[in-house]
Amino acid sequence: MTKDLTTGSPMRLIIGFALPTLFGMLFQQMYNLVDTMIVGKLLGASALAAVGSTGSINFFVIGFCMGVCNGFAIPVAQRMGANEPSKMRRYVANAAYLAAAFALVLTVTTGLLCRKILTLMLTPEDIFDNACLYIFVIFMGIPATFLYNLLAGIIRSLGDSKTPVYFLALSSMLNIVLDFALILGANAGVAGAAVATVTSQAVSGVACLLYMMKKYPILRMTKQERRLDRHSCWVLCSMGIPMGLQYSITAIGSIVLQSSVNALGSLYVAAVAAGGKVYQLLACPFDAMGATMATYSGQNVGACKLDRLGQGIRACSLLGLGYSVIAFCAMLRFAPQCAMLFLDPKELDVVLLTQLTTRYIVIQSAFFFPLSLVNIVRFSIQGMGFSPFAILAGVLEMAARTSVGLILVPAFGYTAACFASPSAWVCADLFLIPASMACIARLRRLYPNNPSEEEPVPQPVPLRAGAHR
Repeated sequence: MTKDLTTGSPMRLIIGFALPTLFGMLFQQMYNLVDTMIVGKLLGASALAAVGSTGSINFFVIGFCMGVCNGFAIPVAQRMGANEPSKMRRYVANAAYLAAAFALVLTVTTGLLCRKILTLMLTPEDIFDNACLYIFVIFMGIPATFLYNLLAGIIRSLGDSKTPVYFLALSSMLNIVLDFALILGANAGVAGAAVATVTSQAVSGVACLLYMMKKYPILRMTKQERRLDRHSCWVLCSMGIPMGLQYSITAIGSIVLQSSVNALGSLYVAAVAAGGKVYQLLACPFDAMGATMATYSGQNVGACKLDRLGQGIRACSLLGLGYSVIAFCAMLRFAPQCAMLFLDPKELDVVLLTQLTTRYIVIQSAFFFPLSLVNIVRFSIQGMGFSPFAILAGVLEMAARTSVGLILVPAFGYTAACFASPSAWVCADLFLIPASMACIARLRRLYPNNPSEEEPVPQPVPLRAGAHR
């Protein structure tokens, strides 16, 4: 049930691994899409704006959780590639302990601060209460987020990208049922949409856990392997925290940008919310490529097959280019129809809303190839063991979005907001592409042969037989 990504054609392996991962991410996006469609069509533009106004702070916190889990999975992938199952299981056990601790701290902290955060973001008064209610429920579901993403990351690190998809498919169906039951049946409003999302992810996480316990003999641990290990925790944190911070630092720019959009009024907030959902769905292949390259790079670094790193990046970039062209052409034709999936035709401002949402979608899709490179190259670098570099890329994205939000949106309005993310992707690529070349060159210097476990852990590159990714 595991898969070795260290031998065979990189293109064929990447496609075979990425496709199931893509299906899983599409199912995951169904959570958000169904929520948004039901909220927009049944509860109106005001409720849609309330949910959409929480998008950046949602990404700030939930993105950190996902980044930490992805980082925790990299040492597992490296030890899998190095054929060291005992050390791999030790990382799995300690990742679970750390995830539980992170989940507890973040749930309590965000629950206490969510109202203050929305106030600082200049959330319009007419949507404030609904926005606060929605994001509070999402934050209370942080343990479920950690549970699923950690387990899914571990399973992918073992080379199995299919199993998480099965549970996400089941959960997406549950999410749809709960949405209708809570919003229509129980009249729970935006809180019902949030509860449906959290509950569905919790079910998916528990299902993954039960399945892993039964079907993955390689993860059955001895008492010694289950012990809390300081060194393992250090390595996991050196991978997970930088990846989590990369998401959160990037989200800071999104928060500033969202605050600027909020100041334009709830109509523009609703347009960005609807357009953002279409963009998130279209961007799923890039997320799948990134997750694939993290596992691919991690396993090949663990096996010291450094020549395959550049081959994999080039192969995946070709896939990203091909999809980017197709997606842009499709959105030139079908963006208005996609916008209407989330808007109620009976709304008084539906024509203007459709035009604003279409503009957002088309501009985002025009820059999809730079976005594909951000995901492919950044996750490859993280898989190699250079997670701190991801923070620098996140800083560039933050700076670009912040500059647009603070300077260009007040001066040029909504259209400037549509170009914020594309400018962030381009800035990140200007750093990531040469950085990836430098990382591969450094690995060649540091590890011409399989390194020994006794070597001291180099700070930027946690990779060695017994100590890393």
